[in-house]
Amino acid sequence: MGAFSYHTAHMAALTLAMLLALLRVCAAGNPPFSCGQGAPTQGYAFCNPGLPPAQRAADLVARLSLAEKVSQLGDEAPGVPRLGVPPYKWWSEGLHGLSFWGHGMHFDGAVRAITSFPQVLLSAAAFDEQLWYLIGQAIGTEARALYNLGQAEGLTIWSPNVNIFRDPRWGRGQETPGEDPTTASKYAVAFVRGLQGSSPTVLQTSACCKHASAYDLEAWNGAIRYNFNARVTAQDMADTFNPPFKSCVEDGRASCVMCAYTTINGVPACASSDLLSRTFKGDWGLNGYVSSDCDAVALMHDAQFYRPSPEDTVAVALKAGLDLNCGNYTQVHGMAAVRQGRMTEQDVDRALRNLFAVRMRLGHFDGDPRGSALYGGLGAKDVCSPTHKNLALQAATSGIVLLKNDAGILPLRRGVVASAAVIGHNANDPGALNGNYFGPPCETTTPLQGLQGYVQNVRFLAGCDSAACGFAATGQAVGLAASSDYVFLFMGLSQAQEQEGLDRTSLLLPGKQQSLITAVANAAKRPVILVLLTGGPVDVTFAKVNPKIGAILWAGYPGQAGGLAIARVLFGDHNPSGRLPVTWYPEEFTKVPMTDMRMRADPATGYPGRSYRFYRGNAVYKFGYGLSYSKFSRQLVVSGTGNKAPNTNLLAGLAATPTADGGASYVVEEIGADGCEQLKFPAVVEVQNHGPLDGKHSVLMFLRWPNATGGRPVSQLIGFRTQHLKAGEKASLRFDVSPCEHFSRAREDGKKVIDGGSHFLRVGQDEHEISFES
Repeated sequence: MGAFSYHTAHMAALTLAMLLALLRVCAAGNPPFSCGQGAPTQGYAFCNPGLPPAQRAADLVARLSLAEKVSQLGDEAPGVPRLGVPPYKWWSEGLHGLSFWGHGMHFDGAVRAITSFPQVLLSAAAFDEQLWYLIGQAIGTEARALYNLGQAEGLTIWSPNVNIFRDPRWGRGQETPGEDPTTASKYAVAFVRGLQGSSPTVLQTSACCKHASAYDLEAWNGAIRYNFNARVTAQDMADTFNPPFKSCVEDGRASCVMCAYTTINGVPACASSDLLSRTFKGDWGLNGYVSSDCDAVALMHDAQFYRPSPEDTVAVALKAGLDLNCGNYTQVHGMAAVRQGRMTEQDVDRALRNLFAVRMRLGHFDGDPRGSALYGGLGAKDVCSPTHKNLALQAATSGIVLLKNDAGILPLRRGVVASAAVIGHNANDPGALNGNYFGPPCETTTPLQGLQGYVQNVRFLAGCDSAACGFAATGQAVGLAASSDYVFLFMGLSQAQEQEGLDRTSLLLPGKQQSLITAVANAAKRPVILVLLTGGPVDVTFAKVNPKIGAILWAGYPGQAGGLAIARVLFGDHNPSGRLPVTWYPEEFTKVPMTDMRMRADPATGYPGRSYRFYRGNAVYKFGYGLSYSKFSRQLVVSGTGNKAPNTNLLAGLAATPTADGGASYVVEEIGADGCEQLKFPAVVEVQNHGPLDGKHSVLMFLRWPNATGGRPVSQLIGFRTQHLKAGEKASLRFDVSPCEHFSRAREDGKKVIDGGSHFLRVGQDEHEISFES
């Protein structure tokens, strides 16, 4: 959502009649639900829970006047007292816990705190779909509990953010599952299913996947997100930017997609009928609504100058397929747009049918929600429950990535550390755990507090005045380090360097952090332990190569249990299993313009490409990198196929398209759903934990082509599995390989094709060749 808002400016433009109507609504004391026992509208079709939501919504919309209809087009929708329709606030957030952001939730009643999970990028590092599902489920449960308690005026949660973390400088990359489309897609499906609940008829909450599409710039070198024109190829849209949203809708069954501020190839995303109607609602079959990002409709006119008048702007958005405007621009200018013939009442009806159908699915028109057999019993006991607190700890420990562990300095043993120096601005700052889009946490354990649970003699020094580290108490820090048995440094970034509206200009640690770390390491009795709390990646090459820095951990923004999670990893109560969900680039990558949207490298001009799939340069740490305290072995087994994919005779009747390297390719659409099903085959990875500790292990399976010419990725993640193994234990992990999905690549026109010839499945250094021939 946008921190910048046009609400105040446009409120003045509301007609006097609408203001009076809003006042009447407030005075009427509308119920928080509609239709129940004895309601005057009980006999209307929209109050009949036995009818399909679309039919009920159509009945309600048909009973509204035009003025009442237009009033429903903004995120703060007034009630309609004569029909018993209560007011509704569409905007609530649940990125990694319920949030202060938005208008729908408030924390001033029986519940004053919620479970604060790690920021998304850290949870993504766990590569654990079940964990992601449980986090979504917990957030949905807490939202429904607040609603039952009267502390929520809506159950539409505008999460998750599944944009691709394309550029390491992006301030909002921390909110996403990372740079890989497969990971982001699987995260989207798991989180959405958890958030929306398991009922096929009643939503626990409504999830909204944002921000479609190709949005990943806040403010860089004069370009700002409100008017940035992203020039994106059909190829990159098909295989990078759109897949997470496609999975969100098709597999996760998300009930909302949010269109971005971005202008894509000259057309604002929220005015693109190709995106909103043809793709979201047509090709993908969205059963729900499309919302704009906050004030995106106003910005089409005021910042992007896409249409000459407010009325034209509202009309082009609704006619393109937009259903809801976060903001009041459509409420202010919608009536005039209809009266001037820019759009019709039918355009408004279509949007409202989608909106009210979602509210029907949430049970808002089924009487008192506290009487619901599914969710009516949820209340204060279900917020900050022991299960949710333990899940927050599990998520943080599962995501922490061990980047360096020279000479096995970690794990430490209780009782061995006689004294500890804890240095760093992030060591005892509860705010450093949150990331953005957070709410009031149930409880908070800072890294300093976490270590104090393991070491009796702990001395603390912030070292820097802030993450910017304009001032560093280097002399004091050196003295403290020299007189301590072990030294822990908690450094990194904060929301002052990376957040919504703010991109970074450098990948280095800010200010004097590097010099402080180096001085402390030089003064310490033994190699120091560096823990980085950041959203996006940082270039810490200096620490990677410095033998006086013995261990490096990345802990993201780890949420309410972050300090305890870090301490558990440091002292071996948890064996680290996290893997980086993004490439950590060197500082020289900042020479690449953020505005260059191309994913693929261009060797002729020196353009290095983006993400592990296309980047041709050196990396500080690669995507998927992460160490463990145990040694794991993996062996890839593909049984029953030899080196040839099964049932490829299905391709014999298809037209093969020649490729630039002399081969042939087959269009996936022409193979068809039945053919794609027959081409699937299993692959098994045999994993063993050789000890010394029990622990989780994430197995990542990649596809590699014989060459990366013709726009092919260098490699592509096709799946992952996570397994907990005791020391000495073995397990066989099955992967279902679908050539249509996993072997395909996007052509320049965006069509998915499978190349004939060899493909290589890869797990670690182990590869298996699969030949794909008709």
